[in-house]
Amino acid sequence: MDQETALDLVKRGATLLLLDVPQYTLIGIDTQIFTAGPAFKGIKMIPPGPHFLYYSSSSRDGKEFSPFIGFFVDAGPSEVIVRRWVHQEERLVKIVEDEEERFSQAVKSLEFDRHLGPYNLNQYGEWKRLSSYVTKHVIDRIEPIGGEITIESEAGITKGIPKTATEKALDEQLRNSKCSVDASVDKSKKRGCYYTSIPYVIKHRGMERAELTSLNLDKTELLERILVKDYEGSEDLLLGELQFSYIAFVMAQSLEAFFQWKSLVSLLLGCTEAPFRTRSQLFTKFIKVMYYQLKFGLQKDRAENNGAGVGVPTLLDESWFSADSFLHRLCKDFFLLVQEAPVVDGDLLTWTRKLKELLETSLGWEFQQNSATDGIYFENDDEYAPVVVMLDDNSYNEGQAN
Repeated sequence: MDQETALDLVKRGATLLLLDVPQYTLIGIDTQIFTAGPAFKGIKMIPPGPHFLYYSSSSRDGKEFSPFIGFFVDAGPSEVIVRRWVHQEERLVKIVEDEEERFSQAVKSLEFDRHLGPYNLNQYGEWKRLSSYVTKHVIDRIEPIGGEITIESEAGITKGIPKTATEKALDEQLRNSKCSVDASVDKSKKRGCYYTSIPYVIKHRGMERAELTSLNLDKTELLERILVKDYEGSEDLLLGELQFSYIAFVMAQSLEAFFQWKSLVSLLLGCTEAPFRTRSQLFTKFIKVMYYQLKFGLQKDRAENNGAGVGVPTLLDESWFSADSFLHRLCKDFFLLVQEAPVVDGDLLTWTRKLKELLETSLGWEFQQNSATDGIYFENDDEYAPVVVMLDDNSYNEGQAN
């Protein structure tokens, strides 16, 4: 790019100024990640809008790393976001307002320009597809007190949430890796995100077993209640939370975020009437969101060409997406549902086929129905159990583990 165009992008874009960051610290923004060198002081040319910033402190030799800490920001045009590294806490923190104004003016005068790495605009389209429904309103609704998302804050938050064998292995992998949580961290002072409660099992008092089975096989009624009660009737708010939780899981390695993503995916893929009668547009958007999430997460060798030599810390690989996972079972049932529906929205059909092809190509999954019992949920099958709890009409979301 010519110098005049680059200068214009520097002035119009937002800047992330990071002061006193130790060498070897991993600094990520969206789908890009940097390794801090001795001259590194931040990132410039950031397009206006929502972004996710995340970082991991390093040992002195750059071989050991702490758990990632991440937070969302809604960057305005030409805005300068300033954070300073506190060595005692190994964290980036906000600075006082007067000091921030002084540094902001220095950035706009290009005093720090040679110390700032450029945002890779070639990857911006990928980020936009992952965050298309994440708005300032979505961030404000969900982000934790203080804004920081990290597995350090999650001791006890995910306790009691049903886990499959693969999810337990993922939990163990995170907690025992070199990014494991320091036992000295004071977890009592941490808070989690304010995710929407998605109940596990529908249980109406006095209802016959056959009726309960039928109700649990189609989550359309529950979806409608949750949209009205928790999302102000907005489909885009629900999709925004789906994207928020995915980003927090993949980039900040948050287990709490993974379980929320799983709950929302299970809710939507568990609907049999809504995709074809009442919420075709929602399901078209949902399948499109899932397609781009899984396409990103299943990429291999994501080492970025920005000097870092490392890629985004994605955890979505073949070993995690085993053929006995909840996602394989739910997708198998949903694909069959779309295939056998007498009338299907054209866009929904197109994106469902794209998602199916992606999973077949990337993971080798097969979606042939092998027996008459495929697609049926069994009461004792924990992994595929319905994800709703309904004790009465006014307490349908009781029983959620947070």
